[in-house]
Amino acid sequence: MFDLTGKVALVTGGSRGLGREMVLAFAAAGADVVIASRKLDSCQALAKEIEANGRRALPVACHVGHWNECDELAERAYEHFGKVDILVNNAGMSPLAPSSAETSEELFDKVIGVNFKGPFRLTALIGQRMYDGDGGSVINISSSGALFPAPRFGPYAGAKAALNALTTVFAREFAPRVRVNTISAGPFLTDISKHWPEPSKRTWHNAAGRAGEPAEIVTTALYLASGASSFTTGSLIRVDGGLY
Repeated sequence: MFDLTGKVALVTGGSRGLGREMVLAFAAAGADVVIASRKLDSCQALAKEIEANGRRALPVACHVGHWNECDELAERAYEHFGKVDILVNNAGMSPLAPSSAETSEELFDKVIGVNFKGPFRLTALIGQRMYDGDGGSVINISSSGALFPAPRFGPYAGAKAALNALTTVFAREFAPRVRVNTISAGPFLTDISKHWPEPSKRTWHNAAGRAGEPAEIVTTALYLASGASSFTTGSLIRVDGGLY
């Protein structure tokens, strides 16, 4: 049901955390992958791992907050593989600000650039090419921060809420050939969690009573990437352990 044989998946923020788990899962399901993040060496290391298991991989250094780098990423993916069937807008950043008044313009622009501008540009470029070709699936990795916003995370919460809105925009714009959906990710024990207070790593205000392991994003991502979700588009799926 989740077979991705013959497909090409592009994952931003793909070298670590949730992105890494999705790259590995897509490759295990038969897809070739484009691994993009700001650190080329991390992308290359994961690409070698993928290739050792018999799939093709293209590592690309890309800061998605920079418009021209998004354009270059799309071009390199199409030059190398000839197509992209699955786009995962996973790259993100969620720095704390001292307060809203003390949030600098530089910090604001970086957060908006990575979490909103990059996914907009990549989906506009790749989604259009999917529409003009054989179709495809776009998965936006949003955050429970957009649904449960809190002080000191204003730009991040706003950017992720805007990303949720983009899902609806592009699901309609590229319908019916391209499906566009959101995974609203809750607390996961990725690299970011190393900076959490110790109690937050063990308990959380959700029905599961805990944070998620990175691999627990995989089945939802595979569902949305594959034909199993043929009638699912414009949707937001919460993978957050039942936050409240």
